[in-house]
Amino acid sequence: MDSLKVRESKRSPGIRPVLLIDLADDLDAEYELMQLDGWKLHKVTSIDAAVRELHHQHYFVSIVHFDWGDSELNQQLTSLFQKHGDIAWIALIRPELLRDLALRRVLFENFYDYFSLPLGQNVRHLATVLGHAYGLYHLQRLESGENDLGNEFQMVGTSEQMLHIFDLIRKVANTDATVLINGESGTGKELIARAIHQRSKRHEGPFIAVNCGALPETLIHSELFGYEKGAFTGASQRRLGRIEASDHGSLFLDEIGDLNLSLQAHLLRFLQEGTIERLGNNLPLKVDARVIAATNIDLSEAVRRGRFREDLFYRLSVLNIEVPPLRGRGEDKELLARFFFKKFDHEQNGHLRGFSNEAIAAINHHTWPGNVRELINRVRRAMIMSDNRLITPQDLNLADVVPTFSDEPLKTLDEARSEAEKEVIAQTLHQCNNNISKAAKALEVSRVTLYRMMEKHHLQGKELPLEQQPMKS
Repeated sequence: MDSLKVRESKRSPGIRPVLLIDLADDLDAEYELMQLDGWKLHKVTSIDAAVRELHHQHYFVSIVHFDWGDSELNQQLTSLFQKHGDIAWIALIRPELLRDLALRRVLFENFYDYFSLPLGQNVRHLATVLGHAYGLYHLQRLESGENDLGNEFQMVGTSEQMLHIFDLIRKVANTDATVLINGESGTGKELIARAIHQRSKRHEGPFIAVNCGALPETLIHSELFGYEKGAFTGASQRRLGRIEASDHGSLFLDEIGDLNLSLQAHLLRFLQEGTIERLGNNLPLKVDARVIAATNIDLSEAVRRGRFREDLFYRLSVLNIEVPPLRGRGEDKELLARFFFKKFDHEQNGHLRGFSNEAIAAINHHTWPGNVRELINRVRRAMIMSDNRLITPQDLNLADVVPTFSDEPLKTLDEARSEAEKEVIAQTLHQCNNNISKAAKALEVSRVTLYRMMEKHHLQGKELPLEQQPMKS
């Protein structure tokens, strides 16, 4: 079981933890904070103690009471806020401090909310804000999969390919070597990276994800390596880069093939020496981070075309994981659809019971160019928009890929025989120009038997001369 789950299971039901970092001596509202209904405050009085507490236990919310006069302390605080961006920070500040532009920028960039001191009647409002922040950040963590290891980070599958990947994850998690994950967009490469991190010895450290293809070239250098105050216009304070923020944890570089050549050289140096340099500072900084990269392009082909450094390619691909597209995962498609139906069941009004047979057939026949991400979107939309008890291909927008099915109900064997018999008799009569004697001879039955069969199938009198119609008793 995940260590986070073990810790949470020991908490009293209904009591939510909040970390109180008190770095000043004038917090008159401390007694009121300790009485917040439904909350258990864990108080620390130094940044070092806060770091130790955050290392020991995860918090979704934290209240911070601090001054803004010591520049060294300011830098330490800013680094703490940036490194733990998965926490909803709430500040308690004396109103006169808000005149400081740098402080206002820190609050804007890193905090969920702030309250001016003294709190007074705002303690009730603070309790409401704490509840909203806790719920929001808890949901975000659940959505990212970080708090749910029991299902392989929602990497659901029983296909041979996925079972092989699960085995690889467990093996590579035991090392610190770089990993290169290859696969089409939407196949779950980041989920694999998170699973590796959570099963590694670095699982209590940060997991920092960077999409190299989503950041503009003008910003990605500062985002990766950080910058010093005054390094460029608008750099009003030092900022940690993503690499430095992943110290003692894992750095996930998604779409690594989109990284330009100049940054590839900087990244190669980090992989070789374990050091970086912030913009505006030539002093090397030691960073201990495990690098996991992912790409949806053929990096070896990019190397041949001169678009990717060969030395960096070999540095990144010490260990390789190939993620299969959804279309090649057999029955995993239906398994995933049912899994996400259960996951999003709370979003519908309870009228849905699952998928129709036609919907399952459409899911199995669709080629899924968007892979698992497309399947999630289609299932979620269908659950919200459907007016049926069972999701249909139309709800999934997959009506055009449904295999041909008859709308008629299934027939019993006797019904099928009866229909076949009727069709043979009608066709024989037509070929014999409704001559009963000829038809009976062709069918190798007596005229009496043929009359009885014609009556059974309501064929009597059909295109028959009056003298040839069967007599009724």
